[in-house]
Amino acid sequence: MYEEIKLTDVIKIDEPSKFKLHLGSRNEDGEHPLDYFAENPKNWRDWNEWKGNRNDWTRDYIFSLIEFYPKANTWLFGGVFKVNKRLDDKYEIEECVEYSKYTGRLILSFHRYQGLRGRAFNLESFINDFTVSEMLPEIYAGEIFPGYDNINHDFNIIESIIKKEKIDWKTALQNVKGIYLVTDKSNGKSYVGSAYGDSGIWSRWQCYIGTGHGGNDQLIELIAEKGLDYAKANFKIALLEILSMTSSDDFVISREKRWKSILMTKEHGYNSN
Repeated sequence: MYEEIKLTDVIKIDEPSKFKLHLGSRNEDGEHPLDYFAENPKNWRDWNEWKGNRNDWTRDYIFSLIEFYPKANTWLFGGVFKVNKRLDDKYEIEECVEYSKYTGRLILSFHRYQGLRGRAFNLESFINDFTVSEMLPEIYAGEIFPGYDNINHDFNIIESIIKKEKIDWKTALQNVKGIYLVTDKSNGKSYVGSAYGDSGIWSRWQCYIGTGHGGNDQLIELIAEKGLDYAKANFKIALLEILSMTSSDDFVISREKRWKSILMTKEHGYNSN
């Protein structure tokens, strides 16, 4: 059995009492810092500069970690920042470049127990509890394509993947037709849709990312009333069935009707026909 590698074996912190630990996770608006980091690592700086109505960063440095939600109890190293000024509405910070080679690459294991709430903690209380899980060869840029059967992702994750045009996802999804499911997490209602013609699933999902409704009647009404942010906060997208690009459009549509019948999305969901 291999001996665990501690965080302190990789990153040396001589005086942890000078550091605040930042455990960054999903905020009240449903936004997740990992998605923002994947879109552009500089976005993570904004999460550290945000002050709100509390003075979280009362020490000289911030040791930042981002909840790595593809795996339970896992965190992505987000860098170390020096706090230069504490203004009324934000912090002025600068990145400590000596740690930047690990930023977005070092993945750590740490169990955040239920009572550990908030975002700011004293680093010395937890620094010995982190172990090294993995070192990525490149800075994290979004989830690797998990296989067709494992696509069941929140709208904002699919949005980030499509906007970044992640090549592994795009290659897989633009070369298949198929049946997909959009689920509204706020009420459990679902919509069954299909991708056919020459565009593939990738192009079909691009329409959803741009509009929130993909041109579907009941979803158009919903987004017109509640806005695109509603889709970002509440929609989840899954693949029910993939079909070859050689499948006829009539066959794809027949499979779509079959799934509508099975899931009863006309009676209890967002399908109109």
